[in-house]
Amino acid sequence: MLYVVVNGLWGLRGETVRSIAERWAGTLTALKDIDGPTFDVWHEAADGLASDPLLEPSVPTLVEYIERKNTGPDLDVVGYTSSLWAQNPGAANVSSAIHAGSTSLYAPNSVSLVLRSREVDESAEVIRRAPEILRVLAESWEIDAGQVYSKPQYRAVAERFDLANSDPRCGRAVFLSAGRAALAPGDLPGTYVRTAHGGLAIDLTRGGVESPSIETIIEANTRLRASGALDKLPEPFDRDRF
Repeated sequence: MLYVVVNGLWGLRGETVRSIAERWAGTLTALKDIDGPTFDVWHEAADGLASDPLLEPSVPTLVEYIERKNTGPDLDVVGYTSSLWAQNPGAANVSSAIHAGSTSLYAPNSVSLVLRSREVDESAEVIRRAPEILRVLAESWEIDAGQVYSKPQYRAVAERFDLANSDPRCGRAVFLSAGRAALAPGDLPGTYVRTAHGGLAIDLTRGGVESPSIETIIEANTRLRASGALDKLPEPFDRDRF
């Protein structure tokens, strides 16, 4: 069964709801450019049924949705959490989730995209282009570190290095902010793509033409961790990126 995650994390960064909505709207537009049949017809997070309310991914609509989903005090500290989903014929089920605007010293901000299916497998074009999706998330949200992984890859890396859920890691692709990129070895077995804000995406699939083994991914993690490129942000957080 297909289960592929693309996600990213960053530390404290206060943002307005409008700023968050602008980032999210830009993300959804860029995703549709990558794979229109998959990333289209977004539903509000509810029961995951086709009858759930549809949401036009425009900035004003996302502002209203984020505000409606987040009520209570101290939102400038705890941040804003919202999600959307899409399920189109012949495509994987997709969920897009954000937690942004938090200025907490201990709870990171995050963005994630999860692709699931019992019919679509990892040979699908959208999965081949998952490293491109990671670059979209990295540039739209100015993340600190991010990765693409399947469940077996995530489990193998977490167990090998005894990682918590929020610890940076390398899957079939990894994104490193500028500070991390400066520490990364330059000869891992993948393609290197520089991104906005000085970041670096390393794609072990080489554009989707290779399928890195668990051993290859473990070795990449070993080297990136030895270089310091995958160190955790110091806690309590004093910045959003490494």
